[in-house]
Amino acid sequence: MGDIVQNQEYLISSEQHHRDELDILVTVFIPLYPPQGNAEGSPGFHVVLGNEACDLDSMVSALAYAYFLSKTLDSVKIPLPVLNIPRQEFPLRTDNAFLLRESGLSQDDLVFRDEVDLGSLHRAGRLDLTLVDHNVLPSSDRDLEEAVLEVIDHHLLERKPSPSCPITVETVGSCTTLVTERIIQKAPEVLDQQVAQLLYGTIVLDCVNMAPEAGKVTPKDSQYAVLLETHFPNLPPRGVLFQSLQNAKFDVSGLTTEQMLLKDMKVASEGDLKLAVSVIYMTLEAFLQRQSLQQELCEFCHKHSYNLVVAMTISFNDNKEPFRQLAVYSSSTLYRGEMSQALEQARSPSLSLSPMSSPYSDIRAYLQGNTLASRKKVLPIIKDFLRDRERREVHCGSLEESYEAPWQRACTEDAGIEEDSYFPPTPMNSLVEGCPLDNGLPKISAEALTEKFSKMASEEENAGGH
Repeated sequence: MGDIVQNQEYLISSEQHHRDELDILVTVFIPLYPPQGNAEGSPGFHVVLGNEACDLDSMVSALAYAYFLSKTLDSVKIPLPVLNIPRQEFPLRTDNAFLLRESGLSQDDLVFRDEVDLGSLHRAGRLDLTLVDHNVLPSSDRDLEEAVLEVIDHHLLERKPSPSCPITVETVGSCTTLVTERIIQKAPEVLDQQVAQLLYGTIVLDCVNMAPEAGKVTPKDSQYAVLLETHFPNLPPRGVLFQSLQNAKFDVSGLTTEQMLLKDMKVASEGDLKLAVSVIYMTLEAFLQRQSLQQELCEFCHKHSYNLVVAMTISFNDNKEPFRQLAVYSSSTLYRGEMSQALEQARSPSLSLSPMSSPYSDIRAYLQGNTLASRKKVLPIIKDFLRDRERREVHCGSLEESYEAPWQRACTEDAGIEEDSYFPPTPMNSLVEGCPLDNGLPKISAEALTEKFSKMASEEENAGGH
């Protein structure tokens, strides 16, 4: 608490210098420090990149930390938050859209992964990269590894230590807690009402309204939530903000099965096996009752080159306690069986899985007794399974030798109900852990980005911004 107490006077001071909405809109989301003259001479960008699920924590961590860098970084590179999904997927993140709207901000000023070519920037020597809310790049982004300068995350550390890349990893409830800590320790004057609301809303949602029984909140999360409440008394009441964000997050009305899977999805892969791990915001019973579900799951895997889907459902009982269930889908008996066995036998942590009835032979369904085991805790189990399987396969040869090619087996409505069939391993390609719905939209060049920022900077200047 020492640093916080020492910095309290700066927090109060920052409130007195609260800027208008337009200034916040421009400076929080699009840091405006383009070089003068020809855009081709731009030194490049310091991109702050969240994970591929682009949940509220990932989005706000990227936005707030890029804003912090824009105020403190002594570098010629322009800090730029990039949301790690295609723009067309953003409406599926209903809680993200809600908090932006409530904070008076527009998604039109965000930059998405399908709009900037990070690979080209890196090859041109014009990219620095900070990772937030994840600590390793997916295999499709491994070429960017040399650009990574810093990591801030709250997941299990998978990254190898390097003297050239400072790593801040602490298993708190929300990565935004660590971003808030960094801002308060290094530049507390950066905080104002609008930035505080983004950070506060995310911490409250991630930590399930700071309820200890949910198993998410840590003392550090509580410490910084209280600090924000104390110094920004006009923040929405905690309970009201949580319930509003929770309602927005669980609103899946009108979504297709594919959209539900993409709404909050992470991807894990090793060798030729790739799987999607999606959080589904309804009961598993309701999900299994969706018309033609197995057909839709089959089509989803074919379209996005996945061999397996692990669907983790979350809902709340009458006492507002979390209720978790889990399903494993694959048209391969072997893959489905191996993944299910790994989850059933997991001990760190134990998921306490109890089999449930499933109307489909290609879907195994479970009640998850350990309601504290969120995806954050299940993903390491899945990644360990994938690594162990790959080692066995390399040592012993292919574990499954005879397949029916995917184009030889159509995803019909009753596919897999009468008999199990095998799904072939998919060759490694650029779709692995990439943006599944990236439909080839043209990338925004560094020059175009700089031009966009210059134009906005001019507009800000004319509006009398700081």
